[in-house]
Amino acid sequence: MKSLIADIEAIDEVEVFGRVKAVRGLLLEIVGPVRELRVGGRVKIETGSGTSLECEIIGFRDGHALCLPFGPVEGVRLGCRAIFAGHDGAVYPAQNWLGRVINANGEPIDDGPPLRAGEDARALRASPLPAHKRDRVGTPLDLGVRALNSFTTVCKGQRLGIFAGSGVGKSVLMSMMARNTQCDVAIIGLIGERGREVREFVADHLGEAGLKKAIVVVATSDEPALMRRQAAYLTLTLAEYFRDRGKDVLCMMDSLTRFAMAQREIGLAIGEPPTAKGYPPTVFAELPRLLERAGPGLVNCGSVTGLFTVLVEGDDHNEPIADAVRGILDGHIVMERAIAERGRYPAVNVLRSVSRTMPACVPEQVQPVLNKAREYLSVYADMEELIRLGAYRKGSDPKVDRAIAVNPALEAFLSQSQDERTSIAEGYELLSDIVEKAGAPEGTT
Repeated sequence: MKSLIADIEAIDEVEVFGRVKAVRGLLLEIVGPVRELRVGGRVKIETGSGTSLECEIIGFRDGHALCLPFGPVEGVRLGCRAIFAGHDGAVYPAQNWLGRVINANGEPIDDGPPLRAGEDARALRASPLPAHKRDRVGTPLDLGVRALNSFTTVCKGQRLGIFAGSGVGKSVLMSMMARNTQCDVAIIGLIGERGREVREFVADHLGEAGLKKAIVVVATSDEPALMRRQAAYLTLTLAEYFRDRGKDVLCMMDSLTRFAMAQREIGLAIGEPPTAKGYPPTVFAELPRLLERAGPGLVNCGSVTGLFTVLVEGDDHNEPIADAVRGILDGHIVMERAIAERGRYPAVNVLRSVSRTMPACVPEQVQPVLNKAREYLSVYADMEELIRLGAYRKGSDPKVDRAIAVNPALEAFLSQSQDERTSIAEGYELLSDIVEKAGAPEGTT
């Protein structure tokens, strides 16, 4: 009843409308009472086919409202009636949304029954919580992936980026964490994904057990830029909804780069000047506004742990989006094509990956083990080329000898199949055994 009352209150008392004056590509220019309009407002255009096309006002030019559509513009003609809504879009999430696959408008796309609306309206573009009212990050969160649990430990309420080129295994790593992470709720946003991969991710990677405690938000690459951007907003809105109910939420988004690309399309359509790699200034303003919505909630409330994939173009980890995101998040996981090419998955380069909550979240007795393992990996990486060429002679340096001896065991530790799960404690135990055997005198076990 409360949601019905809210819907009735949202109905405009006076209908304000205008007319379509021009169509330039995907950009629609509408004339009407401009004083009644605002950026972010919604417009419904009555097309010639008898249907309506929802649009969003993204700016103004010469007294006209500039709009981008949430769907195809076929059927729109000059003079079409454009009705201005009095709201900026909202959703009414509820507990029964768990286990469903929805689009950017919050509508089910999994052939299931209609979603029952909740009682409270949630704004899609909500502001982040005030920094001084937030709780601190919580205890370590078990992701089930031993390379990450050990070398880039994540805490509840932390935000990490997964940086990789195309085809290196970001989506598979994300599915492992979605299935194995110990959390109350998982909100997964597939932004700009290939349509073919959506069903595979839900059925094969996430599975029935993983989907029960998850909501999957989907906007495929063929959908308009506004839908792709709104899918990212909806993902964070749903995470905030469950966080405010005291839940520990795992919020995953694949990928943040495609959100930035959608915002680039919107910015360029309105005439913003392109800057680095064609990205307009609004892209770099929207990224922190989106990412800061994840993190710890109010004191003694829930949390949103954010894991965001970043598609680095041309395997350049210093390209503009990757560089900007790295400075906003609380750590980064770097995946490299060279590691994937030699058959080690997940292809995480632990030497280049950083968690900003470490070493404070790691037990003191484990820190020497981690430091020693990193040292062995670092020494081997420095000498790897000489070792493979056969230019290094055994006995020249005891540190290098130990690094060579322990490298196969460390590589096996960092490698993990999709269906395998290792807890934080189990990972520490395995790594401790490897380091202890490496430090033992030759001939002992």
